[in-house]
Amino acid sequence: MLVARAGRGCDGVNGVTDPSTLLAAYDAQLRARVPAALPAGVTVERDGLVLRFVGLDGGGLVTYADLGGLSGDELDALIGRQRDYFAGRGEQVEWKLHGHDQPADLPRRLQAAGFEPEEQESVLVGPVAPLAVTMPVLPEGVRLREVSARADLDRIARMEEAVWGGSRAGIADSLEKEIAADPQGVTVLVAEAAGAGQQAVPASDGVVSAGWVRYVPGTAFATLWGGSTLPDWRCRGLYKALVVHRARMADQRGYAYLQVDASGDSRPILERMGFVPVTTTTPYVFRPARRT
Repeated sequence: MLVARAGRGCDGVNGVTDPSTLLAAYDAQLRARVPAALPAGVTVERDGLVLRFVGLDGGGLVTYADLGGLSGDELDALIGRQRDYFAGRGEQVEWKLHGHDQPADLPRRLQAAGFEPEEQESVLVGPVAPLAVTMPVLPEGVRLREVSARADLDRIARMEEAVWGGSRAGIADSLEKEIAADPQGVTVLVAEAAGAGQQAVPASDGVVSAGWVRYVPGTAFATLWGGSTLPDWRCRGLYKALVVHRARMADQRGYAYLQVDASGDSRPILERMGFVPVTTTTPYVFRPARRT
């Protein structure tokens, strides 16, 4: 087990890359964890072994470390209570399922209760130290900058909309609330293109990529989020540069490991950087019928 020293990473674990050891640490330290400072309007309720996050901009979230051997009718009842709770609020809810969760028929039971699977991602863990001794390599005319102002968060949202389509205003809302609740707990980065000869990026006002890092106190881990890049700016090292910069910030704060839920596009890049896949995660989402 990786054990964190108070505020200074972990004790005697630098260099550990054994997947089973890293998975055990991930389960114990990151899952079913309630942040010390919750964003405005967010509450956490416990129902048996699961935690129910309420008031998130994207709907509810159900998470847990494990289900303690729960199965059969008792498990179906637990799933049904989460569905019915958020249906009563008229909100969608995500059940965050991991590939090693038990029982083995949990995915089938979730679908029977009306939860639908979305795209699977890989959970990867990487050591901070070898990344922190390198410097981010950026394309000419691009700089990295830490941001917290709402105007910059809106620029990130517009960049995300250009990448994924649809409205992404919720990203700016969520980050603004998170920064207000715990300004030392998260760092948001943008990669900005500026100067002559750069391709036009009017929709995002110069933001070509972005990502953020959350520092999890009392653990060995900082966690990476975001990492979207405009199509014309891909394959230029921006994703890798953002990872390296965030690793350096995690190292300065004494964290030994980075954790990320990675898409199929990101996983090969991260593995080449020393990250180790330890499990998978799949959002199972229940969306209540629209009220008339």
